[in-house]
Amino acid sequence: MLRNPRPAFARASLFVVVSLLTACIDSQGIAPQANRLEVQQLDPASAIRSVEREAAWPDAQWWRVYADPQLDGWMDEALADSPSLALAAARVRQARALAGTVEAAESPQVNLEANLQHKRWPHDFFYGPGELARTTTWNNTSLLGFSYDLDLWGRERSRSHQALDLVRVAVAEARVAALELQGNIIRSYIHLALLFAEQDIAQASLAQQEQILHLAEQRLRDGIGTRLEISRAEAALPETHRQIDSLNESIALVRHQLAMLAGKGPAEGERLLRPRLALQHLPGLPAQLPLELLGRRPDLVASRWQVAAEARGIEVAKAGFYPNINLLGGLGTNATQGSMLDFLRYDKMTYGLGPALSLPVFDGGLRRGELGAAAAGYDLAVEHYNQTLLRALQEVADALVRQASLHQQQQLAAEAVAAAQRTCDLALLAQQRGLTSFDTVLEAQPLLFQRQLKQQQVRAAQLSAQADLLLALGGGVLPEPGGPSDASLAPREPALRFLPKP
Repeated sequence: MLRNPRPAFARASLFVVVSLLTACIDSQGIAPQANRLEVQQLDPASAIRSVEREAAWPDAQWWRVYADPQLDGWMDEALADSPSLALAAARVRQARALAGTVEAAESPQVNLEANLQHKRWPHDFFYGPGELARTTTWNNTSLLGFSYDLDLWGRERSRSHQALDLVRVAVAEARVAALELQGNIIRSYIHLALLFAEQDIAQASLAQQEQILHLAEQRLRDGIGTRLEISRAEAALPETHRQIDSLNESIALVRHQLAMLAGKGPAEGERLLRPRLALQHLPGLPAQLPLELLGRRPDLVASRWQVAAEARGIEVAKAGFYPNINLLGGLGTNATQGSMLDFLRYDKMTYGLGPALSLPVFDGGLRRGELGAAAAGYDLAVEHYNQTLLRALQEVADALVRQASLHQQQQLAAEAVAAAQRTCDLALLAQQRGLTSFDTVLEAQPLLFQRQLKQQQVRAAQLSAQADLLLALGGGVLPEPGGPSDASLAPREPALRFLPKP
């Protein structure tokens, strides 16, 4: 009596499957090495701790704190027309399109192919002298193919999530570009204001020098002066004229720079008038500054999304070590003889449906190399995030230190200007009354203008420090906190999709 061969065949099949699974490529020993810095572990420095925690986050149009309508209008035009922002927007569109192509791999794929071929059959040793020899027939086929990746271990799903994370990186980087553009415009605009102030001082210096020359000439006519006094008074005039000309050149160049930043031609910058910037005092900082930086500062948001994308890349690489099943199917027709449309007949139809198993057994180290590269990419993203976080806290602390120092410097500079003005006035009065020589006036005037110049430089530095603090806080570019959750920043182990999650 013959025994049923099915149990033996099943045991043999199970043995083969287990043998193949045990022979699969091993991913052990490959894992990320970098650790993310936790913002709670970082000391924000005394400059941050000492500031009152009562301020709201900067407004999206943070530059309006300077109360300059011309700056407001120019910034709006720059954000609308800047080529750098157009480039960033194009990168976002490109990332979204690429994410769509990756996401399409998760969907079933259906393809239709048809081939119409009018063929003549030869009479030779290969085909033989059969019935088709020296005849012409239609050789037509059609196939409606179907394929669906079951994605048992979530490889395609992780790939789609990675692509979406990269879209979010591009969006955050576009906001970084907008913030950088705003910062460059503000700094150039403050520089333009300083140049106009320096021009005023140079013009005042020229007027004083011409007045001194006039007094020297008057003294010579009155018989109490000398040619030496006139010569010394005239000696300073060419240099002052040169300084004024240099300042006019610098003003024109900064106007051209502002026009370029706004995506305009140089002629558009020439219509910029003198800036009228007001220095505003910031009342304090947001209460949860370090934590809110993670969600509102665009470079930190971009770096966190990059970490999340690299974590999904590790999941993709790990899923490649596991077996997968594709469902394949096809419905078509095949006709070698007959009329052109015979392939559309029902009796010419053929179909097929079934699973296709793929199991990596040996690849020469390909998958281990891909996983190692993914792990290293994750480490790079984590270290870049750590560096960005440390730089963000440093920039906030540095801006606060500069702001406090410049506030004190401004008071001292004002006192120095007042003292120099009194000295100059007294020297000129004493010289007019004949109590001092003309040299005293010549020595007092340059000191006053030097002190005035320093005062304007300190004020420009204060304006820049305020901009630096607002920029360090993210500039209000992100109206609402964003960024990935902490859980999505770490790679997950592959798991069968139809099994419940632990």
